[in-house]
Amino acid sequence: MTDFSRRGLIAAAAGGALAASPAVAQSPSPAQGAAPVPERGPKGADILGPKNPQREAQDPYTVAPPATDHGTMPNLKWSFADSHMRLEDGGWARQTTIRELPVSKAMAGVNMRLKANAVREMHWHKEAEWAYMIKGRARITAIDQDGRTFADDVGEGDLWYFPSGIPHSIQGLDGPADGCEFLLVFDDGGFSEDSTFLLTDWLAHTPRDVLAKNFGLPESAFAAVPQKELYIFPGPAPGPLAADRTGGAGPIPKSFSHRMLAQEPVRTKGGTVRITDSSIFPASATIAAALVEVEPGGMRELHWHPNGDEWQYYLSGKGRMTVFGSESKARTFDYQAGDVGYVPFAMGHYIENTGTETLTFLEMFKSPRYADISLTQWLALTPHALVQAHTKMAMAQVDGLPTGKHPVVPG
Repeated sequence: MTDFSRRGLIAAAAGGALAASPAVAQSPSPAQGAAPVPERGPKGADILGPKNPQREAQDPYTVAPPATDHGTMPNLKWSFADSHMRLEDGGWARQTTIRELPVSKAMAGVNMRLKANAVREMHWHKEAEWAYMIKGRARITAIDQDGRTFADDVGEGDLWYFPSGIPHSIQGLDGPADGCEFLLVFDDGGFSEDSTFLLTDWLAHTPRDVLAKNFGLPESAFAAVPQKELYIFPGPAPGPLAADRTGGAGPIPKSFSHRMLAQEPVRTKGGTVRITDSSIFPASATIAAALVEVEPGGMRELHWHPNGDEWQYYLSGKGRMTVFGSESKARTFDYQAGDVGYVPFAMGHYIENTGTETLTFLEMFKSPRYADISLTQWLALTPHALVQAHTKMAMAQVDGLPTGKHPVVPG
């Protein structure tokens, strides 16, 4: 792996972190939970008309942006709380696609909940499906084009990946969480959960005599075929996993599941990073990901990605991201659990933990490999006289910049 590699991160973590630079003038943060006022020194004024104080308190740097924000940037935030909730017998689903977040052209996401034994019915997609289990457990099954089979039970922090066109199913398992909740990410921002190829939908739109001919059974065998899609529905409790792993032409050669939390993280003084791409999860050919934890006061360092857009999902805590879009454009957004963030290709950014608990989020990329470029490392590995000429920093400070990567820096 090149660029922001797992081995490079491990080596970097052994070194010291970059010392904090003097703060740039910005808007003062409002008191915790208080509604911000669009004022900065003599600039701005209070709001006289209608207000939404609760929403404004969630986005203080949208209402009162820092002085370093400038120009017009697309919206880079969407909350799943604002997505339509599709309620079904046994669970629900909601999505964030290019329709909800227009800048999100490369990827789309679905948040789904299945109660114990509830089934996300047998189906396939034009797009590849990458998933992260948020809570609970599920059984996933699939077959490939050669009749090779796959079945596994996945739990919190586990991933799965089904290539485009591969038929599969998901079923919630009994346990403390009463089923499961997970995040699905698809490698096309135009994806729609409603355009999935569903088994029951196909059967309902195929004449019974054709079904009989295809399966070598009498037409009466299909008398009870549902007349419309099931999508999510209560199913029978699954049997032993070993029984579901038998049959066909044998197991698939590349597992469709991966234990992300079992990976040893890259540890820094400010937090941890786990990177999962095709180098360690070979089946995941189109989506690479990182699970990032930032301790209070810490920050995901200034960086950018040279291989694609970044689609983010915030799992816990509160964070603030500023994105630099060239042409003197920059904008700051606040995020919390359940929010989606987005960074267009090659735009520089950083993410601060602005809360009192660990900030945990996922970074996803439409790429087989994970890569990033660290601003600090770039300056440290460029002729120092040239860096000094650009930054006007003291030469001793330039000379002291760490040459290794520190993906999360302390506060």
